[in-house]
Amino acid sequence: MKKLKVGVVGAGGRMGKEIIAVIEQNPACDAFYPLLRNDKIDAKRAAQVDVWIDFTSPDALSDVLKMAAKNKTAVVCGTTGFSSKEKALLQKYSKQIPLLWSSNMSLGVAVLNEALKALSAISHFDFQVEEIHHNRKKDKPSGTAITIQENLEKAVGKKLPEALAIRGGGVFGVHKIFAMSDEEVLTFEHSALNRTVFAKGAVQAAQWLSKQKPGLYNIRDVLFGKNA
Repeated sequence: MKKLKVGVVGAGGRMGKEIIAVIEQNPACDAFYPLLRNDKIDAKRAAQVDVWIDFTSPDALSDVLKMAAKNKTAVVCGTTGFSSKEKALLQKYSKQIPLLWSSNMSLGVAVLNEALKALSAISHFDFQVEEIHHNRKKDKPSGTAITIQENLEKAVGKKLPEALAIRGGGVFGVHKIFAMSDEEVLTFEHSALNRTVFAKGAVQAAQWLSKQKPGLYNIRDVLFGKNA
């Protein structure tokens, strides 16, 4: 069986190491090009990559996309904290290559975002999003909380209070949605128990994306299809 040749940008970082460990356990994938942050790119090797996975930083996005577009290689990106300029880059390059960006690569969070649609039936309730992350996380609120907030506002058809963000300890990620009336409280909660959950989602996304046409995709598309 021909293995999917995966390039991992930032292979020496916490997420990079986790992604490579997941790839090595997947018989359909090969950690073909672990690219360290300050490495000079080997153009010949980069040209052989089937799909890149990048969890590095917003300032690295442009170089990653240029490298991928040059070789018509798909990119899975899980970096958060993008500016509007960087989000525009995603739109631009998605016309040339298959590009999947998600603020959270967890399959559970993808299902949670779908479940939010059901809250349209109780749109008169009060709502609040809350998130907790480790004390080293820079963006606040998290990209996942912002995505949840946007999907929730879309579902209930109104502007909601900003997501509450808590930073402390070594928490990998907890996201809660409270729906509250005078008589009852409904709570949706997702907890990430380790970084592996994001790495597994990213590798599954990479396998799926490698078969897609150019376009901008999301982790939900892997589970539910682009037009679902």
